[in-house]
Amino acid sequence: MAPHATSAIVSPAAADKSDSPTINVLLLTVLTSSRAVVSGRLTAATILISPETGKVTSIFLSRLSKSDFPPATNYTDHSPHILIPGLVDAHVHLNEPGRTEWEGFYTGTQAAAFGGVTTVIDMPLNAIPPTTTVQGLKEKVEAAEGQCWVDVGFYGGIVPGNTGELKDLVEGGVRGFKGFMIDSGVDEFPAVSSTDIAKAMGELANEPTILMFHAELIPPLSASVGDDVQHSLPPLAPAGPLDEYNTFLASRPPSFETYAIEELISLAHLAPHLPLHVVHLSAIEAIPILRKARNAGINITAETCYHYLSLVAEDIKNGDTRHKCCPPIRKRSNQDDLWAELLRDDSVIRTVVSDHSPCTPDLKLLPAGIPGAVSATSSSFPMESSDPEPGDFFSAWGGVSSVGLGLPILWTESQARGFGIEEIVRWCCRRTAKQVGLETTKGDIAVGMDADIAVFDDKASFEVQPSTMLFRNKCSPYQGKVLNGKVKETWVRGRRVYSAAEGFGKDGPRGRLLLEPRRR
Repeated sequence: MAPHATSAIVSPAAADKSDSPTINVLLLTVLTSSRAVVSGRLTAATILISPETGKVTSIFLSRLSKSDFPPATNYTDHSPHILIPGLVDAHVHLNEPGRTEWEGFYTGTQAAAFGGVTTVIDMPLNAIPPTTTVQGLKEKVEAAEGQCWVDVGFYGGIVPGNTGELKDLVEGGVRGFKGFMIDSGVDEFPAVSSTDIAKAMGELANEPTILMFHAELIPPLSASVGDDVQHSLPPLAPAGPLDEYNTFLASRPPSFETYAIEELISLAHLAPHLPLHVVHLSAIEAIPILRKARNAGINITAETCYHYLSLVAEDIKNGDTRHKCCPPIRKRSNQDDLWAELLRDDSVIRTVVSDHSPCTPDLKLLPAGIPGAVSATSSSFPMESSDPEPGDFFSAWGGVSSVGLGLPILWTESQARGFGIEEIVRWCCRRTAKQVGLETTKGDIAVGMDADIAVFDDKASFEVQPSTMLFRNKCSPYQGKVLNGKVKETWVRGRRVYSAAEGFGKDGPRGRLLLEPRRR
């Protein structure tokens, strides 16, 4: 019996031998390939899946042929493509209910499935109401039911005054909590003070959850007043025109991130067993601060995003606000240092996520001629003399749309950075699943786990165009870029939900809402 196998495969020729172990292969789906990432290691593999439970029942670390199974077996050899665990994107804004014109469960999860993402964790904003109360979670779940192509979990939110809701949200099934240490850009999700954070830490100190923060704060002495995350006023003394990216970049210096992280670390002693997490880390200057804290025994980690690892300030053209996000996309030298840190065995950056944060194209204020731009007559902004000009980085909505593009983005980067598919699985599958307490069911190909599998053609390439951006609004800085690697099929709990050749499953969206209370 091969390692990782729970039962022996019996070929038809041997099936009549009474002393041979047998399994009911007629009730199994079999996927095999000369290359698969199993328990973090690239190997040949044959994976047996129960259609009834959606679980992996056996794994053989070899490529078995169709003749090893009865003729009626649902068998597919995907060689030479790579079988990998479905990605767990632990940072996605699906915006439903309330801002469904920005994104929704149906379109957002369809885009995820296109890119081999089999689980997404939905952020508590920018939906209305936000997921800051049990009632808000209930409305979120009602909106999601029957709309999801992949499995979906939910985060709760930390806002001033909702401390009494937090334990009930844990029992309601949220995978963790997020708060903003700076203005979020939406009125219904205000920023938290250090006092609010301390209250949340006290309430959640012994709960099985994770406390995450958008970590930006204006240092006590700062030349910038770019303090609003989404619709900030320009600096009092602009460094340049408001449609030039460097002007915006100068208004969100690394000190915003380092000051916020230092403040968060100073509060960690209030709940020493509660995991803390910095979302969408951008500034490399924060790395020594985080490493020092971790070496001192503080349970704090960070994530970074596809856009920080693949886009650089030097390449952003005037007015191209598709690139606006907070913290900002920084310069190439910063990106190189992010990669150097991520590739360390002891990196403080544990996960890579999309932070898919879309909006309607008019809110991006794109100038004519940039893909995704809309005419003034179709904009939802009332056009008055005081309205912002097209291309104004300070007035445009901040957020990058990329759900479902992360795997080929990273694979494209791998060609120059010298890492393999195993690293992508570590950052985007195994560790993201652990971050949200799903490591016993998601993020790996292993016996007993959900059969969430992506079939990845590492030799293919494609140009990002509206037809390959399945999220609702086709406005992304990746449009027009050629990416290497393409998902051929996506399987969620043993069911194929997407095929590049045949499209999406005829049964419609069958994703589950992951509401079982977290226990670790």
